[in-house]
Order: sequence, then structure tokens, then C-alpha cells
Amino acid sequence: MAFAPMGPEASFFDALDRHRASLLAMVTRGAGETPAGATRVASSSEVLTAIENIIQDIIKSLARNEVPAFTIDNRSSWENIMFDDSVGLRMIPRCTTRKIRSDSPKSVKKFALILKILSMIYKLIQSDTYATKRDIYYTDIQLFGNQAAVDSAIDDISCMLKVPRRSLHVLSTSKGLIAGNLRYMEEDGTRVQCTCNATATAVPTNIQGMQHLITDAKFLLIVEKDATFQRLLDDNFCSRMSPCIMVTGKGIPDLNTRLLVKKLWDTFHIPVFTLVDADPYGVEIMCIYKYGSMSMSFEAHNLTIPTIRWLGLLPSDIQRLNVPKDGLIALTKHDQLKLDSLLRRPYITYQPLWKQELEMMADSKMKAEIQALTLLSSDYLSRVYLPNKLRFGGWI
Repeated sequence: MAFAPMGPEASFFDALDRHRASLLAMVTRGAGETPAGATRVASSSEVLTAIENIIQDIIKSLARNEVPAFTIDNRSSWENIMFDDSVGLRMIPRCTTRKIRSDSPKSVKKFALILKILSMIYKLIQSDTYATKRDIYYTDIQLFGNQAAVDSAIDDISCMLKVPRRSLHVLSTSKGLIAGNLRYMEEDGTRVQCTCNATATAVPTNIQGMQHLITDAKFLLIVEKDATFQRLLDDNFCSRMSPCIMVTGKGIPDLNTRLLVKKLWDTFHIPVFTLVDADPYGVEIMCIYKYGSMSMSFEAHNLTIPTIRWLGLLPSDIQRLNVPKDGLIALTKHDQLKLDSLLRRPYITYQPLWKQELEMMADSKMKAEIQALTLLSSDYLSRVYLPNKLRFGGWI
């Protein structure tokens, strides 16, 4: 299989090839292991049965003159979250729960929303059709009030049924983009060929439906911001570093972008790197891809890629490259609170080099966006910084 255009000579990728070999060895050692508590893709009949059981419980409560309520794992407390180095952040087996009661003024509307959406999900699965979260919202704007209420209710349902969201036949609208050496077929048979030129491909809505994925990419680069992603495409970085794949979630990644990156890792086991701002929020976005988030911890096994490495922008790079002070920004109070929170996260103990970088940021009280490298030269990021990092193994 050949992709155009041609990138650097083969020796350029020696460090990447060694890194991939170590990743493959790690994958081989862990082959066949299914982590405890892993959320699996449930069959349609299983999901339908689970919904029927919930409705039957409500009917039984009413028959006993009891107040119907939904019991949902509490995903808003770190006490219910454990860190597993091979998975990331996941919920503990016996976590505390919360009740969404039908007789409480604070939760009666949430109860109604969940009941309404459960009925819609049941019909979607029965008819083997799909709907986006936006579609669901527009079926009853007056009841739902806003899109966020629908999103929250669907996550609660997914957690309550112990199935990933895609088993509910509910899809998210994608905001992410992908470019580079990748071909695949969508569920409806549409063939997609991503390119290295300035026109990126939208991340598919139904990641599970992607079939026949083909690539010869040496690495996958996750770019935090759309502006940086577009600049790299404009500078022909993707072509010059070919074969490679680039993805952006345009900030905090949506579910589909995370599912795509996970699918690419599971399928090809190529090195995955992140390019984020040297600030607390950029680091947190990287951690979401690598270790997951508290709110989606019940589905961590389907979303996280603990093998991700931090390629840039490192706080130590700012000092090493003598980035002009004009490119540095003082940490705000919110930045400092976020940084303190990151340093207390359970996974930082397992990443001593990351901890050093975060402590360096804390000591300097300064942050920098990726664009600060343009003060060294307009194309420093694409022609010097990233190629050198990739060639000489400058990731942590």
C-alpha cells in the first residue's frame, strides 16, 4: 500500500520505530487481559432488556405506593474514581450513588427527562435507527430546556445501564478534524480518503461504523487547537512528515474525536503524541485523551490511550529555546488553581517527568501558547521544533 506524498528518508523515523517496538512489546504482554469493570458494547436485546427492567422497577414502586427513583453512580466525586495505569481514570467497583427521585422539586424534571429519553432510546434500538443528541433535544425543546440537559441525561443513562453511549443508538455531532495518511469506509459504504493538504476531513459521527481502515502512518499527532492544526496543514507539515496522521478536537475533545483516536490506536498501535499549549488547560486536555475524565470514567476502557506521549509544548522547551518574554503570559488565578489540581491528580505520581514540567510552570508562574514559537521564526513549529522532536525522541 502506498500513500502520497513522500516524507523524509527512512532513517528519520528510527526513534519512532524504536518507540513503536516498545509499545508493541507492551501490547503483546497485556494481550488477552480484560481489565476489571470494562464497559463492553452491549447487544440491542441486552439494552432493551435493561430498559424494560428499569421501567418494571418504576411500576413496582408505584404498586407499593413508593416513590419511583433512578439510582445512578456518583461521577462527580474523586472518592469514586480510581487510577489504573493501564486504563486511566475509572470508577471504583462499589461507588456511592445518587437518587433522582420523582417527588423531589430538585430532581423531578431530571427524572422526567431520563424517562422520556429512555423511551426514545428504546424505540431507536427497536427500529435499528440512530439519532444525534441534537435530534433528541429538538423533539421536545420545551421539556428539555437546553442541549446540556439532554447531554447530561444521556450520560446518566449510559452510566445507569452500564453500556457505552453508542449501544444506546445515540450519536454525537462531531467537531474534530483528521488529516494525513488514512483511508476507511463509513457504515453506509462511503469511501473516505484523508489527505495531507489544507482541506481536512471531519471526524465521522459513527466511529463504530468505520470499516476497512488502512494506513502506513508512522505516528498520530493530536493537536489541541484548530488554529495550530490548520497552520500545520498550511505549512505542509503533514506532507513533509508523511506518512502520518493528524487529529484535532478543537480544544476539549468531543466523544467522537476521543473514540476515533482510540480506534486508531487499537487498530494500528502506532505512537500517539500530543501538541498542546504549555498551560494548565492544555495539559488537562492532553490528560483527557490519555487518562480520561471524571464524568466519563464509567467508560474509560473505551476512550483512553495511556500510551500517549507529551511531545510539546513543554515548559522546559520554553527555557531551552529561549522563547522571548513577549511570548510568555503570567498564570492567572484560575490557571494556578487548575495547575494545583493537576499536581494532585492520581496519575501524576506515575509521570515524574510530567510532574517536573508542571512544577517548572508553577515556579516560573508563566505559561505559553504554541504560537509563541513563531517569535523564533514564522515556521519554526513545523520546520524545526516538531521535526527535531520526532527525529530525536523529544517526548515524555
